[in-house]
Amino acid sequence: MNIKPIKSERDYKHALKEIESLFDAKPGTPDGDRLDVLATLVEAYEARHYPIDPPDPIEAIYFVMEQQNLKRKDLEPYIGGRSRVAEVLNHKRTLTLSMIRKLHQALRIPAEVLIRDSRV
Repeated sequence: MNIKPIKSERDYKHALKEIESLFDAKPGTPDGDRLDVLATLVEAYEARHYPIDPPDPIEAIYFVMEQQNLKRKDLEPYIGGRSRVAEVLNHKRTLTLSMIRKLHQALRIPAEVLIRDSRV
């Protein structure tokens, strides 16, 4: 198994092509082990060269609302009354620590996403 670190964009693209060819390899086989190691190397390279910023807190709330089919009214127990929910979702008011805790516990939105500054 001759595998080397991914040091360049060329190495990265080559590794992706090889992963694609090994995609159906069974775990525990030599090809499956090769796929596992290559995927780990690609993941490390992407984390270094293509980092993904966490989402905006309000975008995250909207995403969860869509996924769970929630309406603004459903957020009132966590954020406050109708006008408070509107202010938060329209970027007029920031989330408080209490709101963050409640949203995190009830909707399972990661706290590290909710504590970030909003992009707007």
